[in-house]
Amino acid sequence: METDESSRMLPFQLQFDKPLASQITIAEWNPEKDLLAMVTDDSKILLHRFNWQRLWTIAPGKCITSLCWRPDGKAIAVGLDDGMVSLHDVENGKLLRSLKSHCAAIICLNWEEESQLITDDHGYTSKYEDRTSRFFPPAPRVPRMPGLVSGDNGFMDDSEDSFQELSNSSHQRFNILCSADKDGNICFSIFGIFPIGKVNIHNLTFPTCHDGAETTNRVSNASIQKVALSKDLCRLIVMCSGDLVKVGADLGETNMAGYNEHGLHCLALNTTIFWNRKNELHQVAQQASNIEDLTEVVRTSLSVMCRQWSDAMNTFQEKFSSLSTLIINHGLDSSPQEELLSLLGGARTSPPVHQFLVNTLGEVGVKRISKVLSGAGKELQRIVLDHLQPAVEVIGFRIGELRGLSRWRARYHSIGLDESLINNATEKAGTLLVQVERFMRVLSSVVQQYSNFFNWLLKCIKLLMSEPSDQLLPYNSELVIIFLKFLYEQDPVKQLLEISEIEYEVEIDLETMQRVRELVQFGGFSDIEYLRRTLAKEFQLMELSFKEAFQMPFTTISRKILCEDILPLFPVPTLPKSSSFMRIPTSVSYYEDSSGASVTPQTGQNQFIDYVSFQVPDECFSDIINCLCIVRGFMHDSHCLKKGCSTLEAVLLHVPVDYQCVDLSLYKDSQIVLLLNKVTNTSESAGDGCMVILQASDLPYISISRSAHIDVWRLPELKDSVAYLHIEDEKARTIPHSVVAPLAVSASRGVACVFAARKRALVYILEEDEDEVSDAE
Repeated sequence: METDESSRMLPFQLQFDKPLASQITIAEWNPEKDLLAMVTDDSKILLHRFNWQRLWTIAPGKCITSLCWRPDGKAIAVGLDDGMVSLHDVENGKLLRSLKSHCAAIICLNWEEESQLITDDHGYTSKYEDRTSRFFPPAPRVPRMPGLVSGDNGFMDDSEDSFQELSNSSHQRFNILCSADKDGNICFSIFGIFPIGKVNIHNLTFPTCHDGAETTNRVSNASIQKVALSKDLCRLIVMCSGDLVKVGADLGETNMAGYNEHGLHCLALNTTIFWNRKNELHQVAQQASNIEDLTEVVRTSLSVMCRQWSDAMNTFQEKFSSLSTLIINHGLDSSPQEELLSLLGGARTSPPVHQFLVNTLGEVGVKRISKVLSGAGKELQRIVLDHLQPAVEVIGFRIGELRGLSRWRARYHSIGLDESLINNATEKAGTLLVQVERFMRVLSSVVQQYSNFFNWLLKCIKLLMSEPSDQLLPYNSELVIIFLKFLYEQDPVKQLLEISEIEYEVEIDLETMQRVRELVQFGGFSDIEYLRRTLAKEFQLMELSFKEAFQMPFTTISRKILCEDILPLFPVPTLPKSSSFMRIPTSVSYYEDSSGASVTPQTGQNQFIDYVSFQVPDECFSDIINCLCIVRGFMHDSHCLKKGCSTLEAVLLHVPVDYQCVDLSLYKDSQIVLLLNKVTNTSESAGDGCMVILQASDLPYISISRSAHIDVWRLPELKDSVAYLHIEDEKARTIPHSVVAPLAVSASRGVACVFAARKRALVYILEEDEDEVSDAE
């Protein structure tokens, strides 16, 4: 009988059955290429081709909790247990960017792009053009920090081009990366790199009319299971566990009487702001993300310059500190400057100066220190010309672009682009550019002063040693005097570069300050005190102004993401974090309604129908055993409820009693893939596995009544119309192993990867068409 059942199952083509060194916990197919990313139980990421050739392996050194691909397949987002989201290049696994938007472990990630191209008011396809490349060469990269390994500063090696492609979003479709953590926070990032919003599901409320009175409800003690943004970016479905409570006028929470409110719930969040203002958000994110990249270039440049100059000055001070010691040892009450000035004036050379110049320092020592300082000065000038100054110039241009957009209040005020904050940031970028130019003049002057001083010292050493000095470079006595009075014990370069606890103020003459005040009347900087600040301080102020300017869109968008609907799925009598609950298979996906019967009000495009699938735990309802539930139209139903109608449909699918659902995944054309294990009577462990594909849209759905009472579990309404899964009548394949989650299905490639309990990976071709199989190979 068992042989007959196996023969009736339509087999998929098995491509590979490969052993694994570690068990796989997460697996995702690349949406555009035959690539499979897998996370092992020891938190390594493996990338394999369809032929199982491994391309690369990376180990972030932290526990990996989630994974998802960018829609174009060129980058992969990795969620970590410390709240970090890292983006990696698909070609080599190199780190592209690290984002710290969360303070708790990332539970799930979802990256979605707009399904329709951006069109203007006349219906023509429009594309935002970044004009920066017209006026500037390619943006400078982060300078190499001495002793820094590539990737340690959160950015990839400057020899790679992928980072530039990540930031250049002009030619990308508008896309949003959603990340959710275990504390209930959901963050939204445009292009995966620019944070644009954040909500906490504990604070999301949904008003309903209960017993004739309007009440406000929320999910308390919530734990997010899955998030899925619709393809039109207008809705976000959140599956979470928690307690459904009413919120009183005093903000107190009360349980809803008569029901077990703790369980799995579905929330529909309104994110239409992403679609309605995607053109504006695209432009702001393009400029702001590039400004943040260039800000990192400036920060690292200042850090590298400060370290290199400090190393050079330490060499100078270590050598010349011995002169002070010699003066004290000889019982003199003078300073090194006074002794050297006496030498310059032609007076008798004191014993400590003679000993220092001839014996301690010597000609070789002077030349070595001169070379170190000269080299440091040239390196600082190179960093300024190749990295710092170009970065500040491009920042000024890009913030100027945003300044122009902010003045279009009708379009950009609604997304939080505040004109006054952008104006302030623009001014700070301009003052920083002035500070960079001043720093170059100061640096050039200081290096020249040191060079002149060392030329004089070489001349003195030659004279003291009665050696010819005709071949030495000339020196300027007046510059030597200035050096000994103002630079010997002071370091104006370090003061401009370094942030210290003591606020350093640059001295500015009265005439210059008067000119700065007069320039205000002709459009000059309103902050007339900027010349008194150091370069490092000016950068701090510019960075703060950018943070304030970009925080406003973040706050504005966050306030516009609201909860529209709550659908209780099933109660959970056990604790929300019990192991049985956390392993419940769930899946959320969207398919376009090709019939054209429904149209999205916000976009005017065909409606995307959402399918929410999950396993119903046996302990939830006494009369619903070993069943899966598929709910469709929840997102669309949220809009219909406002008109007094309901379009929500659902079906219960009964799995044969000798099978247990391990995982499920929605497939293309409204199909669902089930991964089952055969339950044996002789052992508690599962037997062989089975993979089944069935047409979800052909199941006998029935409408679910939606009343104002949201505190009612609707699944019992379906128990009288349960659909039974007959494996022998479906497209199915037995698997000669006990299988485990996850099930990785590629809708674009028509393949599935199944993992066995004994550390094996099996890749199947889901399509029967031979041409597709050969193409995949």
